[in-house]
Amino acid sequence: MSPPAEARLLAEMSRADLPALMTHSAPLVSGKYLHWDELRHRTPPDALTLEQWWLAIWLSRNPTLKSLPLVDKHGHPFRLATPEPALIALHHIDRDAAGQIRTEVAAPIHENRDRYLLHSLIEESITSSQLEGASTTRRVAEAMLREGRKPRDHGETMIFNNYHTMEQLRSLRDEALTPELILELHRMLTLDTLENPADAGHLRQADDVNVVDNRDGTILHQPPRFKELPERLERLCAFANADEHSTPFVHPVIRAILLHFMVGYDHPFVDGNGRTARALFYWSMARSDYWLMEFLSISQFLKKAPAAYVQAYLHTETDKNDTTYFVLHQLAIIQKAIASLHTYLARKMDEQRDAENLLFRSPGIRGRLNHRQLALLTYALKHPGELYRVATHQATHNVVYQTARNDLLELERVGFLDKMKQGNAFVFFAPDDLHQRIEKFSGEIE
Repeated sequence: MSPPAEARLLAEMSRADLPALMTHSAPLVSGKYLHWDELRHRTPPDALTLEQWWLAIWLSRNPTLKSLPLVDKHGHPFRLATPEPALIALHHIDRDAAGQIRTEVAAPIHENRDRYLLHSLIEESITSSQLEGASTTRRVAEAMLREGRKPRDHGETMIFNNYHTMEQLRSLRDEALTPELILELHRMLTLDTLENPADAGHLRQADDVNVVDNRDGTILHQPPRFKELPERLERLCAFANADEHSTPFVHPVIRAILLHFMVGYDHPFVDGNGRTARALFYWSMARSDYWLMEFLSISQFLKKAPAAYVQAYLHTETDKNDTTYFVLHQLAIIQKAIASLHTYLARKMDEQRDAENLLFRSPGIRGRLNHRQLALLTYALKHPGELYRVATHQATHNVVYQTARNDLLELERVGFLDKMKQGNAFVFFAPDDLHQRIEKFSGEIE
């Protein structure tokens, strides 16, 4: 619901209303940047009507809103404020996503960068695609990506494309954003997934694309006309490439969020706008050295509350282009993603410690394995996926070749290592679920 017209409220205001308005003139309500659609369900302070309360809030917010070099479909600028919740969130994101690792929990990222990067790429690829209709189950999609097999249906193709595009973004972080690059990202994301294959990597050529409520078909948003898209894309790229010396100053995290917002608002493509918007967000965060974002998935949290995602857009559009609503929503999503990563890392560290304790405390395991094998498994728990060769194990422990070979074959027989052919020889590697295999083995022999 759009807010009441402030000009009308000002015209209706009397001098007697002024003291109460000034008393409750604050941009936040109980620490929240509420839209009229949320405020109208609350009880106003004494001596104020709901509309007067909104006017008091608007009077305190309006001077803090600055115009951005981004415009709506009518040519009016989008605006932005940075209320206290935004400043607090930006402080935490600056500290946790761009600074140095400060906790033991986050330390494993640098030890096992590829392992955790694969986890985040898979998570983001699956949930970002599911947000736009991919119906493949997580188990099947994850197996496809880990095994490197080709996709078998439309949903798998969406996820496969998203995964490889996200991988490619790392190599593009130092490139300036251009309309051509945006089109190429869209082509990569939508290859073999569109009704008309020719739409991949091309701007829409009609004005029949709208954002609708899937429940009843209600049109929620009509994007700008397709003829305006080339100029709007140029404007967006100029905004994306601006630095800290540009006016007005826009914090790098907010800049990345606004890129996400504008692609959703402009809807420049027939399909795949959401995936493209989120890919550009990750590109912008990487460009500004928020290194931890490589290991985070924002789409998993957008998928949990899609209505709030849509509402953040609608609040902006219905309140005079105030993007603060969308920015605050996305800042909260980023913080949830950071907290989720820390929880995941802490769980993996606990699992690793438990497995290490089992290795050395279980009489059954100690009676079955020698000290060389225990040392290898202790290392493998910290480095899943690492390859082990007989010659390397031989040199590390100063034993003959046959002894080293028997060590690795025995670990493979009990299920602690897997093996595969590489050239003419076998190599052994630690599986991702090594700690679970150790727990199962210990339970079976105790």
